[in-house]
Amino acid sequence: MDVLVVGAGQMGRWLGSTLDPIASITYLDRDEEIAVEAAAMGAATAVTAGIAVDVVAIAVPISATSSVLEAYAPFAREAIVDVTGQMQSPLSVMREVADGRERMSLHPLFAPHAAPGRIATVIDADGPHVQMLCEQLGEAGNELVETDPVTHDRSMRTIQGAAHAAIFAYGLAAEEVPPELHTPVSETLEGLLARVTEGDPSVYREIQQRFDGIAALGAAADQMAADPTAIDVLYDRPERGE
Repeated sequence: MDVLVVGAGQMGRWLGSTLDPIASITYLDRDEEIAVEAAAMGAATAVTAGIAVDVVAIAVPISATSSVLEAYAPFAREAIVDVTGQMQSPLSVMREVADGRERMSLHPLFAPHAAPGRIATVIDADGPHVQMLCEQLGEAGNELVETDPVTHDRSMRTIQGAAHAAIFAYGLAAEEVPPELHTPVSETLEGLLARVTEGDPSVYREIQQRFDGIAALGAAADQMAADPTAIDVLYDRPERGE
């Protein structure tokens, strides 16, 4: 099986290296040097234009997904996959430009350097190539979590949009504190801030633009400012076992 990975950034490289044991990997990126660099990290090649392959895998920023899918889906003989972080829009485009081929949307719920982990998965059109990809992702230690596009994108508003916005807001608001004065809660927040700032800021900006966690967080902060008792509802949730 040969796979063309369009987008040779961190996520594209993670996908290529993960699939390398079962596939011949080729990287394509708008920056040729990045594709060459990605290929040099393993038994892969780099190209400057689309080529016909069994599987095309799209690993580009959310804002570029639709146009890249339209441009490179024709090169997929058997299947097309995306790992772009959203699902409704990519799958809708895939149905238009890759009708009759296997289709799958993947969202690794972790940064590439933290792999393996859970991968949200929607198989829109099943087949042997999609199954081979899923099996290899599992063999690499990942847990594939089946979902649907609407549930996934709605969940991202909380687990990425709001969660990341809260962590960055803490980072912008926090003043320097002697280490010995941190509480367990603030130490946890400092650790989360360190973790997210290990990544690429452009990725997090894309997430905020797509899932708008800042607006939700701002509304919650305004609610607390207007009414300090607004937090009380959080202490009465059934999952607390009370």
